[in-house]
Amino acid sequence: MDIDAAKTQSLIDKHRGLKKNLIAILLDIQEAYNYLPAEALRQVARAVGLPLIDVVGVATFYRAFSLKPRGKHTCLVCLGTACHVRGGQKILEEFEKQLGVPAGETTPDDRFTLETVACLGCCAIGPVVVVDGEYFGHTTLRKVGPIISRFSRAGSRSKPAPRARRAPARKTAKPRGRAARKT
Repeated sequence: MDIDAAKTQSLIDKHRGLKKNLIAILLDIQEAYNYLPAEALRQVARAVGLPLIDVVGVATFYRAFSLKPRGKHTCLVCLGTACHVRGGQKILEEFEKQLGVPAGETTPDDRFTLETVACLGCCAIGPVVVVDGEYFGHTTLRKVGPIISRFSRAGSRSKPAPRARRAPARKTAKPRGRAARKT
């Protein structure tokens, strides 16, 4: 992939080209290209005055960064202890089967990148899957297909469905529980 050197430079300039802003610069570049292209890393290294190996070291140290192109949608399957004992591994296998790629890879059409995480910190609703920052708790094998379909439709990021409204309470409702006993 060819990168736009002017665009990359504007992202570097946004952070005044300072070494202390390296992570912020890399985050902006990744947001722009959906990964960190090698040429962009070389350009950052020159601009901030660091050896390329140091910039690559930061880019490979943090899991948030990717040196390979990612799909339009990032799907994270939690394999932490709570999710694992509730079937997290089976959920992962179903995603791999339906997407046709193993964890850590991107689908050939560049729609999905499938990744695993050690823990998402929401063990009470495990097994948990996160797609583009949207959490899906109590995931089952039957929910995998609909989750994928939701993000495949229209080729854009899905928006959460509006919540159903509750019917207003009746004013003539009979009291229940303790209130009923007091009368």
